[in-house]
Amino acid sequence: MSVNIGSSAELSKLLSMSAIVVTDFYADWCGPCKAISPTYESLAKKHSQPKRVTFTKVNVDNQQEISQRYGVRAMPTFIIFQNGSVIETIQGADPNKLTSAIEKAVKMAGPAKPAYSSVGHTLGGKPASAKPVNYHSVLSAVIAFFGLYFYSLLSLDAYGAAEKSPFNVNRQPAPPAPRTSASIRTGAATQIGKKLGTISDFSSS
Repeated sequence: MSVNIGSSAELSKLLSMSAIVVTDFYADWCGPCKAISPTYESLAKKHSQPKRVTFTKVNVDNQQEISQRYGVRAMPTFIIFQNGSVIETIQGADPNKLTSAIEKAVKMAGPAKPAYSSVGHTLGGKPASAKPVNYHSVLSAVIAFFGLYFYSLLSLDAYGAAEKSPFNVNRQPAPPAPRTSASIRTGAATQIGKKLGTISDFSSS
């Protein structure tokens, strides 16, 4: 769709915001203007891109200041701007010439920017939820770090102390000592057939 310009300031703003601006200078009493208007609107619908390619219409009777600024003497007159500067002027109702000039200008604007996409949310779906933080693991890591630091700081052999520190998460546990007959507790069993004595028995022996 084309934009009907209501003031010189409005046109200046569009020229500063859009890379390509196509302006149709027309008059309500102009027959050729009415004849080519459907072609112009069709091109506007096809090629309009926000802030890149903008189509406008200027009524020369209502906006005489704009018409005089760009030297419009015949209707219709189409002026194509790039970054605020005039790059082409087409006079008369020539659909083929107008179409060719607009398609050329659209190519100068460059390809359209891709639409914004986000992996966190899809249309019709729910936002991807963030993974919960494992506070226990974080706390354990902090304790291990400071424990290892102070354990090695207070030792003369810092490296060795760090290796043997209980806070060293990479420390391999020592293998269990082999069990021997001496290490097995036999208890306080009495010999078979022998009765437990009394205190007088111990004093008499």
